[in-house]
Amino acid sequence: MVVESVLCMNPGDGETSYAKNSFLQKTVLSKARPFLEDTIKDMFSTALPTGFKTELGCSSEPNTLLFVSEIMDVIYELCQQLTCKLPEFQVFLNDLTGNDFTTVIKSLPFFYEKFGRGKGDLYGQHCFISAVPGSLYQRLFPSKSLQFFHSSYSLHWSKVPEGISNNKGNIYMAKASSPNVFKAYLEQFQKDFSLFLRLRSEEIIQGGRVVVTFIGRRIEDPRNKDCCLYLELLAKSLLDLAAKGLIVEADIDTFNLPCYNPYEGEVREIIEMKGSFDIDKLETFAINWDAHDDISDKNFVFDKDQCGRNVANIVRAVAEPMLVSHFGDEIMDELFKRYA
Repeated sequence: MVVESVLCMNPGDGETSYAKNSFLQKTVLSKARPFLEDTIKDMFSTALPTGFKTELGCSSEPNTLLFVSEIMDVIYELCQQLTCKLPEFQVFLNDLTGNDFTTVIKSLPFFYEKFGRGKGDLYGQHCFISAVPGSLYQRLFPSKSLQFFHSSYSLHWSKVPEGISNNKGNIYMAKASSPNVFKAYLEQFQKDFSLFLRLRSEEIIQGGRVVVTFIGRRIEDPRNKDCCLYLELLAKSLLDLAAKGLIVEADIDTFNLPCYNPYEGEVREIIEMKGSFDIDKLETFAINWDAHDDISDKNFVFDKDQCGRNVANIVRAVAEPMLVSHFGDEIMDELFKRYA
């Protein structure tokens, strides 16, 4: 599996598209917004620059433009407080070449009209958005050219580790996996995250900031359910299809997902060891996989079947292109029905 060609979200705006199933990612952005506001305010606590260049991962859903508007709103409010001229924004939307940029680009006129309402020419005359396809694990911009870099829900993706053996019946780290599987996944994350930090340090200006959010785990032991359970269930669903003769079981043994859910201590150790950046804040927070499951809503009624379908749609929107490249598309409806 060539990761760069298949690590993409389901395109378009259909029922299984990423655009229709990115509520979880939107919740993550909402949770992380206080960190964003504090970072921007700290960067420009005394004066704003004449221009502001920022990069964000975009995927193929509307959350990206919502996040762009939040960044601009924070700076707009700072300008009001400091009574200074609003800078020009240059925003680069980045993702792998296989992702569907079309959905985001088509949303730009609506974005300018909706979020710019009430702020004069804030969005029409001061914000310039362009797409920059490419991997986070390669150089994307000229040296010392960016002031702010943001990535949400991207850095847990990398490559399938080399040297995995004895992971029969699994598609990721699992409770039953052998020690070499856990070691291979950790070493791959260490390698990729270190490379990401080095590349961004070359592209960002002195005093620039990086805000990243990605899936991790709360417990150091990677065999705990924080890390493995939702993908163990997907592997079990594939094994069920193999038992029915719909796929070959040996194909499951040769499929491994290119991701890693790191523990907080692992992230901190890599950042401190590389020395490319200083850590301002490193925090974890927990959210429900089903973003519709809101127990704080007094009118909420839990429906376990609907919850299963919601989570299955979230995972399908992200993982389906990789699964199709290995198993074909004929089994996808049955697979995710069983997974739900």
